[in-house]
Amino acid sequence: MIRLYLDEDSMARAVLRGLRAAGFDVLTTTEAGMRGRPDPDQLAFGASRRRVIYTANIGDYSRLHAESWVEWFEHAGIVVLTEQRLSPGEQIRRLVRLSAEVGDDGMVHRIEFLGDFG
Repeated sequence: MIRLYLDEDSMARAVLRGLRAAGFDVLTTTEAGMRGRPDPDQLAFGASRRRVIYTANIGDYSRLHAESWVEWFEHAGIVVLTEQRLSPGEQIRRLVRLSAEVGDDGMVHRIEFLGDFG
C-alpha cells in the first residue's frame, strides 16, 4: 500500500482511523510537527519520507506538481480529494482502489484525483 501523509485539509479523524484499519501507513501533519507549514514544505517533507500527500487543496498542489517538473523536484506523489462531500468510508475505498492500481512506488512524481477512482 502507498504510504500516506495527510495534510491539514484531509485529516478527518474517521478517515485517519479508517485508513489505518485498512492497513495504510499514515502520518499526519500534526504528528510530524508540520502543522501550519506552507504547502511547498509539506510536499518536500512528504518526498523526503517517501510519503504520498493526501489533500483537498486542488489548486495549490496542482500548481506545485506542475512546478516540480520545471524545477526538477521529484515528489513522492499527490492524491487530491476532489469531492469534499465524499464520506470517510468512500474516501478510504477509493484510496484502497488507487493503491491497488498504482502499487507501492507507482505514485512517484504523479498527481491523482480521488474522483477518478469511484
